This record gives sequence, C-alpha cells and structure tokens, in this order.
Amino acid sequence: MNAKTIQFLRMTHLRGPNIWTYRPVIEALIDIGALEDFPSNTLPGFNQRLTAWLPGMIEHRCSVGERGGFLQRLEEGTWSGHVLEHVALELQTQAGMQTGFGKAREAGPRGIYKVVIRTRHEAVSRSALETARDLILAAIEDRPFDVKAEVNRLKQMVDSLCIGPSTASIVDAASDRGIPAIRLNDGNLVQLGHGAQQRRIWTAETDRTSAIAEGISKDKDLTKKLLSMCGVPVPQGQIVDSPAAAWEAAQDIGLPVCVKPTDGNHARGVSLELTKQEDIEAAYGIALAEGSEVMVERFILGEEHRLLVVGDHVAAANKGETASVVGDGDHTIAQLIELQINSDPRRGEEEDYPLDTIRLEEHTTSVLELKRQGLTADSVPEKGRSVLIMRTGNMALDVTDEVHPELAAQAVLAARVVGLDIAGVDLVAQDISRPLAAQGGAIVEVNAGPGLLMHLKPAVGKPRPVGQAIANHLFKPTDTGRIPVIGLIGDGDTTRPAQLVAWLLHLKGLYTGLACADGLFMNQRKLQSEGGMDWDNAQRLLINRSVQTAVFESDIRHLLTEGFPYDRCQVGVITRMPKAQGLEDLYPGNDEKMPDYVRTQIDVVLPSGTAVLNAADPQVADLSRYCDGSVIFYADDEKNPRLLAHWTEGGRIAFWRDGQLVLSEGQREALVLSNKRPAVSRLLQEGRLTSDDMLVAASVAWALDISMDLIRAGVKSFGQNNSH
Repeated sequence: MNAKTIQFLRMTHLRGPNIWTYRPVIEALIDIGALEDFPSNTLPGFNQRLTAWLPGMIEHRCSVGERGGFLQRLEEGTWSGHVLEHVALELQTQAGMQTGFGKAREAGPRGIYKVVIRTRHEAVSRSALETARDLILAAIEDRPFDVKAEVNRLKQMVDSLCIGPSTASIVDAASDRGIPAIRLNDGNLVQLGHGAQQRRIWTAETDRTSAIAEGISKDKDLTKKLLSMCGVPVPQGQIVDSPAAAWEAAQDIGLPVCVKPTDGNHARGVSLELTKQEDIEAAYGIALAEGSEVMVERFILGEEHRLLVVGDHVAAANKGETASVVGDGDHTIAQLIELQINSDPRRGEEEDYPLDTIRLEEHTTSVLELKRQGLTADSVPEKGRSVLIMRTGNMALDVTDEVHPELAAQAVLAARVVGLDIAGVDLVAQDISRPLAAQGGAIVEVNAGPGLLMHLKPAVGKPRPVGQAIANHLFKPTDTGRIPVIGLIGDGDTTRPAQLVAWLLHLKGLYTGLACADGLFMNQRKLQSEGGMDWDNAQRLLINRSVQTAVFESDIRHLLTEGFPYDRCQVGVITRMPKAQGLEDLYPGNDEKMPDYVRTQIDVVLPSGTAVLNAADPQVADLSRYCDGSVIFYADDEKNPRLLAHWTEGGRIAFWRDGQLVLSEGQREALVLSNKRPAVSRLLQEGRLTSDDMLVAASVAWALDISMDLIRAGVKSFGQNNSH
C-alpha cells in the first residue's frame, strides 16, 4: 500500500469493561501504509486545513495535559492513527455524543495501529471513524470536505439511535450514584441496576407507573371526576359529540371556554379562551383530530404551569409563555414566524431543544388563533401590530422556587389520586406563589410520562436536576441496584471453580446465574451448552429479574474481543496469567503484555469488594496493587513468601496444611475441610475438582461471608446436581 491512505482492517465493539477503559469503546485496527513515513508536520497545509475544519479540537488536551495539547502534537508531528482518534472524537462531540476518551497505539507490525474511541452507540462511532478517515485524507490531498453536512448526518444518527436527553438525565444521575444501566431496546427503555435489584424506566415512566394510572390520566373527564371527589379544584366541563353540542355546552358552562381532546397530550389540539360560536365549532374539529373525544371546559383565567411531581414532592415547575410576532408591513405571518420565532436558538426540531419550532401546517390551533384575529399565514400585518401565534405548549420559564407549599401539596395529591408515581400536573393560576383556590385557579390535566427537557433546559431560569430526583425516587440513598457479581479469569482453569462458587451460592439460598465455558445456567438449570461466556448470553443473567447473584467466567480472548458483560464486580478472581499464544489475530503483543490486560479483572472490583489472587503466580500476585477493595491471596504452600507477607500485614490468606484447607486472618484460623474425607478425596481422585479449585471457591465464599459449614458441605456435595 504505497498511496497515502488509511485502511480499516477491523472494527471491534468492546461493550463492557475492557483493556482500555471501564466504558464501551470501538477498537479500530488500521493500516496507515505509506503515511507511517509522513507525520503531520511533514504534510504541507495539513494541520492548517484540519484545524480550520475542526476548530473545536483546541479543547483536546491530549497527553500534553492542557488546552491545545493535541494541536501542539500536530505541530511537533504525530501519526495518522493518533490524528484519526482525535478527529473521530471531535466529530462525535459536534454531533452531540460527547465521549472524550480515546487512545491510539502501535499494534506491532509497521503501520498497523489500534485506534480506540469511547462510544455511546456502535453505529455512530463506526460512522464517525469512517468520516474521520475521509476528512483526514481530504486534508492531506487538499480536497474540499463538507464538514457541516457530515456533522449533520452524524447528528441525525445520534438523535435517532441514542437514548434521548430526558432518559439520559436519569441514567447519568443513576451512574453518579454507582447504579449500573442496561439499555433494553432501541428506544428509551432502560434497566437501572442488575437482576433482582433492578428498576426500569421508559423516559419518565417507571416500573411503578401502573397501566391503570396511565389509563386514567389519558381520560381527562375521568381524571377530573376523581380529582374533584378528592377536593382538588378542577374546571367545570362536558364531553361533547358534535360542533353544535360544543357550542351548546359552552353556553351552559359560561364563556369563555377551552376546547380540547379528552385523551390528548402535550397541549395538542387545545384551544383556549373561545367566545364565538364559529371558533368553538372549529376548535371541536381540531380537538377531535388529536383524540377520540372532545371536552369543553370553563376557561380559567391565569397562566399555564407544568409541575413535575416525583414521588411525594414537586421536583420542578415551569410557566408557559405565549408566542407572538410583530408586523413590519413587509413580511407575511409565515415569514415573520421564521424570522422572529423559529430563529430563536432555543427552538429546534430535535428533542434536545427546550422550545419547538412552529410550523402552521402542524399547529392547527395556531391557524385557528390567526383566524380569530382575522388573519391567515399569508397575511401581512401592519407595522407594529402584535399577532398572537400560540397560547400553549411553551413551558419555557422555570418557576420552581416560586411554588407555594400548599399549591405543591395539591399537585402531589392530584398525582396520587390518579395513581402516578411521576406526573406532569398542568394547572392554570395567576400567581403560582399563592394557594390555588384563593385565586380561582385549577388543575386541568395530570399526565403520565411527562417531558423532562423543559426542566433540564428551560429557556429562562435555572436547570433542575430532575433526573437525579427520579433516580433517588427509584433507589433509596444506600441502594446501588447491584447484586453480588463474581468474575473469574485465568488460563483455562476457571470453569470448575466458577461452577463450585455458583453451587455454594445456590446452597446459601440465592437464585444464582452462572456463565461459563460449559454454558449458561440459571439456578443450577442449564439453559444452553454453547457460548456461555459470550457477551450477549452472559448479560442475560443481569437482565433476569429473578437472579440474586451471578458468577461469570471469562478468558483473555473474550476480554480482548468483547469486554466483560458486567461493569463492576464484588469479587474478582485471577487464577493464572494467560499466554499470548493463539491470540495472534488480535495483535496482543507478547506475554509481557498479558498482565496489563488481565488487570482489568481487578480494576472492576468495587471498593467494597475483594480480589482473590494466586500468590504462587508472581504476575498475578503483582496485580493486587490495582485493587480498590481488599485482597485474599491463596496458594497450596502456606510458606509461600507472598502469602506470608500479606498475612503479616493483616491480610486474608487461604492455603493447604497437612491436607486441611485453611482460611487465615491474623491469629484466627478456620479449618474448612480435609482432603482425606471420602467425598473430598473422591472429587480430587476423579479429577472433578483440584485442590486449587477448592482454594479459589473457599476464598470467594469467604469474601461473600458464606459460613465455613456451608463451604464444607458445598464442596463435599459438589456435582450431585444433575445440571453439572
């Protein structure tokens, strides 16, 4: 390959903790060919074109550790693999998928590199890498490159493929508390926590949001009846079945009125402050197009407000504002909407904008509003004339700090009456800092699955941590949503100890999942014989709501090609250091690199957890310094120097002495079992377990506070279950 080009040899999605980082990444194996002889400072005009196209790269600190660090590297001369990393990261940032983490390393053969970037969605990052390659080559060859178009394309991918900002706010808040998250579909259904400790969210709905409550909230008439029965002020209203009936009801209720669908949401089809028969009859058709039935309500004087109720408190409140244009005598109303409203940088089509753009063809209530003023989209209002475009749907101003406690209590009561744990309570009040009844205000709707973006990005006022409020609602302050996870890695010698650990946990009474080389097991029942260590299969254990604890065996190949199927573990076990032989297709380097890779198993041990390490393997024992939690060393020989040193420092150790398995900490020793017992001796003689298997399992059980009697009984009875 003599031309200056960059060839992708392979892209690997490492979906769990991996040799690079705790988070998912794309690892691209590339061949830069002749560019190996041309660092960035030898390519005429390259650096200038690159930084002109992507000025945001001045924020990349790189290894220099300061703003502009990567630009320094460009000027000094760096290679195309490194440039590819930074360009791909910048494209992701510009597209709205900020990640930050990246690495570029030589893979061994000349010109072959591994380029790694953090990803929140595989397809987006793959495309970002390919686009980055094309951009770099265009900069090298001094060809035009439409950066804006490519960034917009990536933005569209982010908008359609990644979880939305509302869901992300909850996931990020949970992550800040150490609560893991698993995306369960291509949309916004997300699991927080693992196994039996998990909770689920679907944007602002949770697994506590009942179908009955959601059904009630969609029926506006039923909602009003229930609220009224419980003393919550609501506007008088009637369901009608024709335009004529709407006018008749309006006269009965008293003008002005509001006309809206009984089962609509997001203010669609809602027309306010109607007094004329023709407007009310027209509003009936608009409302019917957005719902199955139409309601006519007494119009409440005041301003719209949306209160977000989470559990037993109001987490945020916003006030609505109308949208208007001012005539200039030259432009039509449709043009003025584009010039004066849609040009507002707070408005946009995507979900992460706090305000929507206004398209008259999509907002029939705005067309009616114009008609009431004697105007159409093509009208040219005289200079200085104010034209009302939209009354509802612009909950843009944060007023959380102004909400009166009594008014907040009524909003919470309204949500509770409907049965929603999270609700968007819409009310009309002249002054939200006063009690509702005293000013003739009313609660007009209680909505399930309320939007959160208006509170996260208000057009005016302080952003509110509503994601944090929902995470705290789902999990008590001390809860992390975690179950005990045990991870084992070694050199082909971890299947039996993984099975024995799972057996001990089963005997303790825990519903136990096991993913190992022999298959996938659920509570000692084999679900499948193949692919137990594969990422997709293994993660099924964490999604299963019955699983109370899970044991995962992995190996170096799965670590290098997929990552671990869990984010952190309570116990991490390393039995032996694997070899590089047989991994040549992955460009792992030599055996000296293996400890750097395998340490991942120790990196993911929780601060409250334990690493179980083989003291007889110096490379394994040396990894103890990376453990955030405690360490248990094991070895056949109690005189092992590493074992003795750890014991002297007060650490826990496990070893064999005169045929007895001993667990020791300080001056305390427990004789767990004897290899002379017939049941134990038979397991050893038949090769179903080795002495090391028993040491590993006993050490893990000790770390999990399993009693010595249960360890003894579990080892002796191992293999009696038909699943093994």
